[in-house]
Amino acid sequence: MRQDGLVIAGHGRHVVVESPNGERRICHPRGKKSQAVVGDRVWWQASEDEGTIEAIQERRNLLYRQDEIRTKSFAANLGRVLILMAAEPEFSEMQLTRALIATEAAGIAPLIALNKQDLTEAFERAWTRLAPYRSMGYEVLPLSLRNDADALTHLMQHLQGQTTLVLGPSGVGKSTLINRLVPDALAATNEISQALNSGKHTTTSTTWYWVDRAQGTALIDSPGFQAFGIHHIEPTQLALCMPDLKAHADHCRFYNCSHRHEPGCGVRDALAQGLISPSRHKIYEQLFDELSQPAF
Repeated sequence: MRQDGLVIAGHGRHVVVESPNGERRICHPRGKKSQAVVGDRVWWQASEDEGTIEAIQERRNLLYRQDEIRTKSFAANLGRVLILMAAEPEFSEMQLTRALIATEAAGIAPLIALNKQDLTEAFERAWTRLAPYRSMGYEVLPLSLRNDADALTHLMQHLQGQTTLVLGPSGVGKSTLINRLVPDALAATNEISQALNSGKHTTTSTTWYWVDRAQGTALIDSPGFQAFGIHHIEPTQLALCMPDLKAHADHCRFYNCSHRHEPGCGVRDALAQGLISPSRHKIYEQLFDELSQPAF
């Protein structure tokens, strides 16, 4: 009999599916290729002690990661993306921009949190670097996971009742955040890993954690912040995913303007007037070149 389920973890072609009653089991795709990702609602069917994915239910959205070889989907049906940065180590504006472009293209509301507020001087420098993003309308929250319970409570108010993907480079406090919000996160990870490590599977990478099941509040943890996939975006659509460029793109003389060299370009005019950060336009040019390369 076909049953409803939620994908909460996966590795390779195997996923862990949770039933509405909380029961979990390993499921395999029907056919050669697995397309189910964490956050997917699926229809599955029991087969002995495991199960088979029969169909993936309609998605609200889908995010991708990429490496040197391919682009691959990894999380679906998100309400928010939390991008966790820190005063130290210094964050990469390119990584931040890639994540924001991906969320913009998917129609997901991003939230930036800057951790390590207790490192006063470094925090002030990082907060200043994020000023252009606040001006674009992105929410940026100060945070000190070490000693500020009120800030954590304020953060949770933004995440309540929805599924949030937590992103961040190493060293920013992502594991600390998840362990603070989900006290049994380590136990949950070990349980899933043991299920997948039955001789031939390796530890899962993307994992779903319930913060408040009754309220529908959940976190998805996934490593590889620098590998955010945006190759599904057309180069000509890139500026529309960057609010500071998008605000001036309608003023271009040509409808297919690349905002790089054409005369009468509203974006380049705004850049010359100091309305767009030179670093942001440079990132745009680099990503435009990347997206113009043949797909891999």
